[in-house]
Amino acid sequence: MANNMTGRYPVTQKYLMTRGQALNFPAQYFNASFKRDEVYGMVIDIPMAADVLTTMVCFINGAANLYFNNGAEYSGASQKYRNLVQAAHNLVANASPLVAKAQKTTKFDLPTGRTNFVFLLTKGGVYKVEIQAGIIPEDEPEKRSIYVLYQRVLGELRNCQLKDDAEQRKAAK
Repeated sequence: MANNMTGRYPVTQKYLMTRGQALNFPAQYFNASFKRDEVYGMVIDIPMAADVLTTMVCFINGAANLYFNNGAEYSGASQKYRNLVQAAHNLVANASPLVAKAQKTTKFDLPTGRTNFVFLLTKGGVYKVEIQAGIIPEDEPEKRSIYVLYQRVLGELRNCQLKDDAEQRKAAK
């Protein structure tokens, strides 16, 4: 278990496999002709606490899922909640300008500390950008706008979770 914000996060095999599948998800699935550097999906690693790492996966079709380093996940909400679909689509549709600021990569290491890793999926490969949570310089508008957009998706996912929990409690009565 990571006991400080600079250590490695403990992860399950399920988490690593799911994250790996997302990072290798093919563009062909979307029945659209993407330009070589056009983003069709994003995998965003977001440290939440000293021992909690969340990976948010979003695609151009509005799908958005959360995967946690302990193997837990929250998925399928895009099939029920239109606001989530719109937020996730908006995030991915606006991510292509960030490719110019990113480094092409074939290494998909996990973040340490509070750094968010943003992986941009394109037909031309996967690109990586690091974002320091909460301290994005004014002269990096692409990072700032993507950060705001993915915080919006996280907020929508949280709203969906709360609605699902309320429905489950209601059904249990």
